[in-house]
This record gives sequence, C-alpha cells and structure tokens, in this order.
Amino acid sequence: MRVKDTLNLGKTKFPMRGSLPTKEAEWQKAWEENKLYERRQKLNEGKPTFELLDGPPFANGDIHMGHALNKISKDIIVRYKSMNGFRAPYVPGWDTHGLPIEQQLAKKGVKRKEMSLSDYRKLCFEFAQGEIKKQMAGFKRLGISADWDHPYITYQPEFEKAEVEVFGEMVDKGYIYRGKKPVYWSPSSESTLAEAEVEYKDIKSPSIFVAFKVRDGKGVVDQDASFIIWTTTPWTIPSNEAICVNPKFIYSEVNADGKKYVVAQERLQYVQEQLGWENVEVIKTIQGRDLEGLTATHPFYDRESLLILGNHVTLDDGTGLVHTAPGFGADDFVVGMKYKLPIFSPIDAQGKFTDEVPEYEGVFYDDANKIIADRMKENGSLLKLSFFTHSYPHDWRTKKPVIFRATPQWFASIDKFRQQILDEIEKIDFMPDWGKTRLYNMIRDRGDWVISRQRAWGVPLPIFYAENGDPIMTKETIDHVADLFGKYGSNVWAERDAKDLLPEGFTYPGSPNGKFTKETDILDVWFDSGTAHSGVAKTRDNLTFPADLILEGSDQYRGWFNSMLVTSVAAYGVAPYKAILSQGFTLDKNGVKMSKSLGNVIAPSDIERQFGAEIIRLWVASVDSSSDVSVSVDSFKQVSETYRKIRNTIRFMLANTTDFDPKTNAVAYNDLRPEDKYVTVKLNDLVKEVLADYDKYDFADVSKDVVSFIVNEMSTFYLDFAKDVVYIDAEDSHARRSMQTVIYNVAVKLAKLLTPILPHTMEQVWEYLKEPEDFVQLAEIPKVEEIADQAEIEKDWSVFMDFRDNVLKSLEVARADKLIGKSLEAKVTVKPSADLKAVLDKINSNFGQLLIVSQFALTDADLDGADKYELADVLVEKAEGDVCQRCRMIKTDVGSDENYPTFCARCAKIVAAEYPETMTDGFDEK
Repeated sequence: MRVKDTLNLGKTKFPMRGSLPTKEAEWQKAWEENKLYERRQKLNEGKPTFELLDGPPFANGDIHMGHALNKISKDIIVRYKSMNGFRAPYVPGWDTHGLPIEQQLAKKGVKRKEMSLSDYRKLCFEFAQGEIKKQMAGFKRLGISADWDHPYITYQPEFEKAEVEVFGEMVDKGYIYRGKKPVYWSPSSESTLAEAEVEYKDIKSPSIFVAFKVRDGKGVVDQDASFIIWTTTPWTIPSNEAICVNPKFIYSEVNADGKKYVVAQERLQYVQEQLGWENVEVIKTIQGRDLEGLTATHPFYDRESLLILGNHVTLDDGTGLVHTAPGFGADDFVVGMKYKLPIFSPIDAQGKFTDEVPEYEGVFYDDANKIIADRMKENGSLLKLSFFTHSYPHDWRTKKPVIFRATPQWFASIDKFRQQILDEIEKIDFMPDWGKTRLYNMIRDRGDWVISRQRAWGVPLPIFYAENGDPIMTKETIDHVADLFGKYGSNVWAERDAKDLLPEGFTYPGSPNGKFTKETDILDVWFDSGTAHSGVAKTRDNLTFPADLILEGSDQYRGWFNSMLVTSVAAYGVAPYKAILSQGFTLDKNGVKMSKSLGNVIAPSDIERQFGAEIIRLWVASVDSSSDVSVSVDSFKQVSETYRKIRNTIRFMLANTTDFDPKTNAVAYNDLRPEDKYVTVKLNDLVKEVLADYDKYDFADVSKDVVSFIVNEMSTFYLDFAKDVVYIDAEDSHARRSMQTVIYNVAVKLAKLLTPILPHTMEQVWEYLKEPEDFVQLAEIPKVEEIADQAEIEKDWSVFMDFRDNVLKSLEVARADKLIGKSLEAKVTVKPSADLKAVLDKINSNFGQLLIVSQFALTDADLDGADKYELADVLVEKAEGDVCQRCRMIKTDVGSDENYPTFCARCAKIVAAEYPETMTDGFDEK
C-alpha cells in the first residue's frame, strides 16, 4: 500500500470538458425519446397555470441571434415555472402569411400571374412549411423545450377560422368600414402598409418653393400677388386642390424685388434668405382666418386652388402655407374632407402615374419630380429648387421608400373603442416600466387601422359584393366562411366561386340575379398574429386566456403587442395578456444593429459548432436584455470561461461525494459542524435570491448570484479547505460526512437552480447524483428553508469572514516578504478583540484548518511585529516542525507515533484505525 492509498482522493467520471458541440445533440435526442416535455406537463397537472404566449417569428430564413435571445429567454422562464409549482405549457408559433414569402417565390422564378391563385397559394404554403421545419430544428438545437408536435401556425385552418371569427366580432360591433383614405403605400411591395411595417431612414429629397398666382383675392390680397408654398414632393403638385393656412397665424403680403407674395409673418425672414430677396417691403398683414375662401391658380393647370384653414399648419419649416393634395397626405385628407375637396390620387399600385394625368402616364412618381420641377421652372412658378437629406418612411421589408396614397381600403375604427383599450393598458404589468407609456401613447395617437392588403398569400377578407356594389359581411356569411376555413383552410376562397362560399340559398336585395363577387384583398398579417389569443389561447384546452406573459423585442410595441391588444379588446373587451416583458435588439460589437446586408450577423449555428448552445444560453442569462445587447465572438469566449468555472466547481463537488450516499451518510442539520451550517445558511440565501431573480425575470442576476456563490463561498473558501477534511479524515468520520452532506446538497440545489439556464450540463451532472428523478428537468426547484438560527449564524460568520480577510492580507504580506511560500508554511497567532473572541468562542472550530495554515493560536498577550486590524492583531511566522507526508501540514508532532515516523499524530491515528496492517507492513515507496 502507498501513502496515497490512505487518502480519500476525489474521483469522478464526470468529464472536465463538456464537449458541448457534439454532446448536446445526443442529450436532446434522449429528451425527445423520453418525452420530457410531455412528462413534465403530466407532473404539473392540477397545478396553477402559467402561460407564456409565444409571439410567432416569421417563417422565412435561418434563425439569428435575436431569435436565440428571444427563445432562450422564454425557455428559461417556462422551465423555471414548470419546476416551481406551475403548469407551464409552451406552444411555439409561426407567422406565415404576407409579402416576404411571395418575394422568396419571385426570387425562385415563380410567376404569380401565370398560374391560378389557388396553385400560387399552395406554393406559398409549401415554402412556409419548409421554413418552419428549418427554424424548428434551429430552436430545438438551442435546447428549447416546447410542444413541438403541436405548434400554432397562422396558416392552420383552426387558426384561420378563429381569426375570421374575431373579424366577425368587430363587424358586429361596427368597427369595420370601407373608405378611401391616404395610407402608407409601398410601390415596391404593391401593397398598403400598417404603421408597424414602416421604418424611417435618411434620404435625399428635392425642396421646392412654388408661387401660386392669386385667382380671386376677394379684396383681402392683391390680385397681382402670389401665394408661396414649400414642398418636398413635386410629384404631388398635379394633385393639388388647395392651399392650407393656419387661422391663428399672421400672414404678410410683401413686395419682394418688385413682385408681390404672401407668406407667414414669422417665416418671412427665412423665406427671404432662401429665395435671396434683396428689397422686401411689407404691404399689409392679414389674419390667417381671413384668407379662407380665396382662390389661387394651379402652377400649370387652369384650375383653382382653394385657400382653406387647418391647425396642422406649423411655423417649424416652409412658408406657413401648405400645398394640399388630399389624395396623398393624412392631414391633407382630413382637411380636404372638411372642405369636400376631390380626393385625386392618380398613382397606381407600382407608384406610376395613371391616365388621369395623361402627360405623365407610366412615369414613376420619383422620376416625375424632375419633370414637374422643370415644367414649373419654364413657366416661372418655381422660385427655388434645392436638395436636402431628411428622415423618410420606408417599407421595412423591401427597404424602399413609401408614399401616402388614397386608395379604397378596409379599416378598423380605433376611435370607437380607443378609450377601452387605454383602460385595459392600465391593468397590464410592464417590464421595463417605460413600456406602459410607449404602448399607451401609441394607442392614444394611432389612426384607424388599415386591415386590407393587396396580396395573394394570406387570410382573405371574408367580404362579398352584391351586383349593385354593396359589400356583404353579415354574421351569417362570416360565420359560414369561418366554418369553411376551419374545415378546408383559407385556400378554399381561391378554389371556389363566390356563390359556393356563401350559405346555401343566400339572397340579398342588391343582387336580384343572385350574382355575387368576393373580396380579393387579404387581411393585414398583423391581424393574423394579432389574433393569436383566439387562434391559440382560447381554442386549446391546455392554454388559458388572457395569457400571463408575452415576451418580445421592443419593436413589438408598434407591432404584435399593439395588434393583439386591439383585436382582443375589440372582440372580447379585455387585454389578451397580463404582463409584457420587452427586450432590446442584438447589436454587433460596434453597437450597430445586426443585418445580413452589413455582414455583421453572428449565426447561432456558428456559435453552437464552436462553443455549444449552452454557451449561448449562458450568454442570454448574463446580459441585461431590457435594452439593446452587443454581441461578438469575444462575448461567447468570455461566457465560456464562466461556464468552465461553474462546470469545474461542480465537478470537484461530484468527485468528493462519490462515496457519499445521501440516504445513509447524510448528517442532520443540527449535527453539522459550524462551518457546514454556515455554508448551508449561505446556500439557503442563494436559493432565496435566485428564486426572487427568476420571479422578476432577471436572469442576469441569477447568473451573477450563482457565480458569486460558487466563487466566494465555495471555491475560495469552503472547497479550498475541504481537501483537509474529505481527503485526509477517515472515510466515515463525522467531519467528513458532515462536509459531504453540505457539498452534496449544494451540488443538488445548484443543478436544479441552473437547469432553466443550462439544461444540458445539469442533466449530465444529475447522472452523477443519487436523486430519485431520472432527469433533473423532472425535479422541483429548491425551496427556501426555515433555519431557526440562520440570522445568528450569518451575523457571527460575517465577523469571522472579515477576520479571515485580515489573516489573508497578512499571509500575503508574509509571502511577499519571502517569509513563507504556501499558506501551510505559516503559523498564525492572533490577539482578538473582545468582539472577535466572543465570536470565535461561539464558532469553536478548527480555525487553522479554515484558514489553511499549519498552526493557529489565540493569545491575550501583545504580539510584537503583528499586523494590527480593528478585529485583531495578526502575527504570521514560519511554522515550526516537519511536513507531514500525508496531510502536508507542518507539525511539531510528526513522528510522535513510531509506527508512522513521517506522519503527524492526527494522520497516524487515522491510518492506524483505518489501515491497521500498515503498522507492521509499512508503505510501498511508490
């Protein structure tokens, strides 16, 4: 036998390296084969329900780091809730309709207009299916636990049925109407856009000042004067119907270099500078309201332009007189309706002029800017042309500019139930708090919702038209269409004629010949995902309405958060969710939003191959995602170091509890040694902190608290001196079993606490623990225990740990002075203060062992050369004696037992009792 054989050296097959890139897929396969999601749901039957309703990602393209941040965050929450007393089902969703898929098919060479609508929609469906399969594999690879066999998808018949039913509820309440209004129109998409589909970026635009000659000044303005307007959209000049002024402003008629003009008084100096006027004389001032009813002449058409009043006119820029084309602007439309002006909008779906303006027919609106400006330059009405850069609305998908264009559309009237929505917002919890103000203001200020889209792939608007043009959307017809969609899917709309989609025997006064047509527009895709409360939460038996939580990026305040709230309040009178948790965007290391076009995207699959999905999960749990998050490969390198610390610390604990059976070897709390009680108390604190962190969805604090405990309480303290107990003491000694009890308990609780974040690793850890559940995911989260003397223990040990810091500082000084090398070469003598003496007497432990020094002594005498601290005077000296061959401590009693001449008395006693044969046989040299 060798001396080494008398030590209880920790051994474990738990690997030091995780080999995550290869092992994770194996574990995920085992989870699927063992139906862990289903088993967890079965375990939680009868418990209170917590529902996180999934915001559906669009089924197009590979998953990106933003997806990873979102899905992993949801997974952490659902896993935690599932292990903490809740039935927490998670149904993943996909948004599938709309332009992006049509664009992908176009890229593949599919020509929509060369096939039937039904066949085209089937191709869209097949493409969406393939994208869902690809994204689902990506989410599974991240370790997301979900009901993957039963996702919700917006093209599913049951979802489309529920969506049409919500539309029907809104029709019944009078919220749906048809009107011709300027809406965001994307020529690149050939469709209307919702506000949520518009983003702003800088473009270069023309800036023109145009003179409109007075046609009828009615004695208020001289007949030989001109009104000056300023605009950045020369292409809208052919559609001008009026000039709008603010009734509250003062306007000046001036003689500028021999010509008369009218501008707002407060803009006169600006206009003078812009147009380079040298001699300006104010002829008269006029109150804005007095200009109402005057007329001007269009710059190049022989038609009048009416002077009208509008409070939207400001003095921020321009001339204080606003060119008004009701067919191309929201404010223009509102004021135009007031004055019953024509809604003239001679631009087609592709952004080209129609034959309503023959001289520009077929010209793209942006190309017309120069043509029209040149025309006005020739006739002298163009006073100035320049260019400037400004923020302008763009289609968020095609990234091309959008225009306002008046077209016949279907709308949902927000005004009719706006206050009800605002009242519901007051009942919702927002994380962060500023989300409430953001959503409230968006609802307060938003206009009516354009719910129609001129696309092929989507849920058709269930509206019919009579022979006389009347729209038909009765409860009978909508319910019938909903049933058809539920049975056949919405493609039935493309496959059947109108009469075959109406209830049998349906008649309508406006169709005396029994002929009907059907709407060709689809519902806005935000209406699709916005009815997830009905298509999922209200229709699935295992889900609840309203949902407890939704979690998405902060851009969804204008998107999904908004549309879900609107449709739910419209249909049911209540918000569809109780709480909103919003996250920022993922940015590159330079703070730039990630985008394929910029080439700064980091694909989760690349990180999985290099580091493993577990590292992405730990990264998600380490960042403050309430605001934008920067991410780079270096981010994952740093996180992998933290992971390594967690893994290796737990590995040490597993190695040193291999021979520990919690059923037979565990020591009761009251019988634990003081230091073991202290760590038990600190573990209880950790459980309390982590549960609170999880409850408020603060994953970064979960990680920080766990890592702090592992480093400060375990690695640098408890496990540091543990070797002198678990290695050296007799295998079944009280001290060793007491310490193993705590180490094992820490390992078990850490495994459970970290499972929501690191499920792959913790399942691997669980294989080496002697717990009843075959998977840690089927265990329950630890609970905070009531420990009667916890406060007293923490108070006493807080003093001791401060004292320990003093000793460590003195040891470091002695090491720097070359007095000692390792701390085991030290003898520490302490003259404690009265307070410290009381605490040390109370703890009554082996302080030399706790401080990892060979000799420790307390004294009342003064210590020459000691380091003086508030708690004690500390003297570090070279330890006297010899090094024990077994425990490596320097002792004066080495060789006191003649049978073990190289052992200290403690080791000799242990070895003699455990291995008596060594007293006669001795030890092998190697």
